[in-house]
Amino acid sequence: MIRRTIAAACLGAAVLATAAPPAEAQNLRIALREDPDILDPTLSRTYVGRIVYMAVCDKLFDINERLEPVPQLATGFRWDDPQTLTITIRQGVRFHDGEMMDAEAVRYSLDRHLNMQGSFRRSEMGGISAIEVVDPTTVRIRLTRPNAAFLAALTDRAGMVVSPKAAEAAGRNFGTRPVCAGPMRFVERVAQERIVVERFPEYWDAANIHLNRVTYLPIPDNTVRLANLQSGAVEFGERMEPDDLRAIQRNRNLRGVAVEELGWQSIQFNIGNGERANSPIGRDARVRQAFELAVDRAAINQVVYEGMYTPTRQPIPPASSYHIRGFTPPARNVQRAQELLRAAGHTAPVPVELLIPNNPDLRQVGEVVQAMAREAGFDVRLRATEFASGLAATRRGEFEAWLVGWSGRTDPDGNVYSFTHSTGGQNDGKYSNPEVDRLLDAARTEQDVEKRRSLYAQAFEIAIGRDVSRMYLWHRKNIMIHATRLDGYRPIADGMIRLQGMRLN
Repeated sequence: MIRRTIAAACLGAAVLATAAPPAEAQNLRIALREDPDILDPTLSRTYVGRIVYMAVCDKLFDINERLEPVPQLATGFRWDDPQTLTITIRQGVRFHDGEMMDAEAVRYSLDRHLNMQGSFRRSEMGGISAIEVVDPTTVRIRLTRPNAAFLAALTDRAGMVVSPKAAEAAGRNFGTRPVCAGPMRFVERVAQERIVVERFPEYWDAANIHLNRVTYLPIPDNTVRLANLQSGAVEFGERMEPDDLRAIQRNRNLRGVAVEELGWQSIQFNIGNGERANSPIGRDARVRQAFELAVDRAAINQVVYEGMYTPTRQPIPPASSYHIRGFTPPARNVQRAQELLRAAGHTAPVPVELLIPNNPDLRQVGEVVQAMAREAGFDVRLRATEFASGLAATRRGEFEAWLVGWSGRTDPDGNVYSFTHSTGGQNDGKYSNPEVDRLLDAARTEQDVEKRRSLYAQAFEIAIGRDVSRMYLWHRKNIMIHATRLDGYRPIADGMIRLQGMRLN
């Protein structure tokens, strides 16, 4: 695996260790795999941003170990009919600016997620016709049609409640200093260096919060993250590599936890987003089919991840009741890939630029894909970028193919709709197929598991099997390593780090 030198890793550890606070201060340091994008729950997209939100922004609902919704800022809910959801709101909750949270604040936040320009939550919450404040502790949400995924959406960023006063004052700059109702309030952010939050004394569940301060440190290089863990410079490292579990086996001060995740890793293709879609792989599905046949997912999994991940062709993981059992990756077939390229009118080498996040394991994935695709007649050029910058570039259409993952959601709609529907907020490749849209809209409203699974199967055959709008690669494991003196961490499949109950001994 491609890594920086141990000397560089140790230097990074030493720098952090110099500034380490005493353990008795209950100050937790978490090493992140990337630097988050904007810290605004309406506008953000990154997985690591969601980790920070676990400290700053409570949601209407969270999930438990069984992936069931549990009340957080809400105290309960009921479906009055298939299109009307009534939510009761927790009383006595304050935002970090001292303002009280009530039903009007919930209405404001949901409306902001729906209507703010550039919102990534809009397509997650689609189909709301009205948000009504019944009384200070009750909100009623009316949908244009039944939505089987709606409650699950409220367990993530779409369910986060922001301070209306702070949001109005800051406007689109709210993400530079977010004000919510979580256990920690925002202190400072230095881009690419740290995000600091501190305990909010008036938090509604303050008795369950034992940490005084949490510092999030973006460390993209996995070797450096591991070195910081081994030296004690940080107490928690998220999404570590499979071989790190072996590296800490004899380290009594560290504990590793591997949990099947809800999401996926993929290669997204630019099919209709600006001038960069005018490429061989963007214009012709046969070229994308050839590219898929040139790549051996299982071999990449063995080379880069020691076989720990699960190769896939779909966005729904095997643990889900909606997983399509028969929709599996095709075997690598270089000869057939070459035939498809010739049928599409191309002679080797066919150029493809693959945008990849700038961290060691995904750079290695890119290099293996590059070598495999070369045998079929592709000339893959790798362009490494910082992850948040890559997201911004793909949003603008500045890519041909993009190696990107998704952390996953409890309902399959959260893994599919936003990325594949023509109106999806994260459909950066601008794939559009009316029949696929119809099937995904129907899947949102269908309550029967078998019928809903069938709708997804039909959509996948078109969007993934025929059109290859996105090439899914594998379902990962969330590998977390933390100091043994840290108690209270609850490993849940969404990969979030929940501070409730955590303490340093």
